[in-house]
Amino acid sequence: MLAAACAGMWFLPGPRKLANEGGETSRAEVVEVDDSGLQVHGLVEFGTQKLKVRLPDGSVHDAHNEIRAQLELDKKFAVGDTALVILGPDPLIARDHWRLGWMTVLFGGFALLLVAFGGWTGAKALFSFVFSCFAVWKLLIPLCLSGWPAGWTSFAVVSVLTAVIMYLVAGRTKKGISAFLGAMLGVVVSLGLAEFFAAVMHVNGATMPFVQTLLYSGYVDLDLADVFTGAVILASSGAVMDLAMDIASATAEVARHNPGLSRRELLLSGLRVGRSVVGTMTTTLLLAYSGGYLTLLMVFAAQGTAPLDFINSTLVSAEVVKTLVGSFGLVLVAPFTAFISAVVYHGGEEKVRG
Repeated sequence: MLAAACAGMWFLPGPRKLANEGGETSRAEVVEVDDSGLQVHGLVEFGTQKLKVRLPDGSVHDAHNEIRAQLELDKKFAVGDTALVILGPDPLIARDHWRLGWMTVLFGGFALLLVAFGGWTGAKALFSFVFSCFAVWKLLIPLCLSGWPAGWTSFAVVSVLTAVIMYLVAGRTKKGISAFLGAMLGVVVSLGLAEFFAAVMHVNGATMPFVQTLLYSGYVDLDLADVFTGAVILASSGAVMDLAMDIASATAEVARHNPGLSRRELLLSGLRVGRSVVGTMTTTLLLAYSGGYLTLLMVFAAQGTAPLDFINSTLVSAEVVKTLVGSFGLVLVAPFTAFISAVVYHGGEEKVRG
């Protein structure tokens, strides 16, 4: 049934195009490069890089690569590179480097390692990975662009993902139920805290990448603060699920080896495991978010900006909300899951009847 759902999502319409992206695309080999149309001013370069590219059918065409002095978006080609080009009247447009080949190798290696290490459980984890990609691209993003509230839509999609992932990893067991309920309680808390602190700290969501591009592409009615809330929920949900499954699995093992333990003893065992894991998981969130904004922190350091100044900046405040709200929900998942696991495992079998 889950495989059918994943296959069905493939045929759902994705997000509508934000702008006119041109015609059909193709892979092409760069056979000649002319940089005479480029100008260098200080650290930036702009102009038109003229190329000759060979398509898979053997035909050679002129192509242009526009460089706009935007380091995060610009790319330069050399002879022998493989480019993604937009087909149409000559000259073709060189959109970017062709990365699909190595990307396929990377994903294939990850899939093989996951299945080799995890066996059937690893295969189910791989399916949950693919299902999550489809759910975000085919459900969450189109619904948010259509005007659905991003915060609650993210919550709904995360709820579905949590149920699917817990079912695939743990099966129809008390461990799966405990992990799911504990994770959902943590996500609910994160949703409420994200909405509250984003409002009181005046974080409007404009700090997220490509927001202006999105607005200028015809989505001026988007509630960016709500989109920010959805981003917080989505970003922290993986760690929440991870911790919930850790504690539910640990409680299941304790109960299996000592079925005579009371609810209180099972609860204390779950809490002890939670205390050990929470210490590293909260740091994981901090380092993950810090890594995404490492260059911003380097700019503040290079300019000698005082900590009081940059902590109060909109960019850093947004990251503080993301990190602390995610960590808050993460910490609460531990006692939630430990309590639920202690209740459902006391004196019962692992499989769920029905």
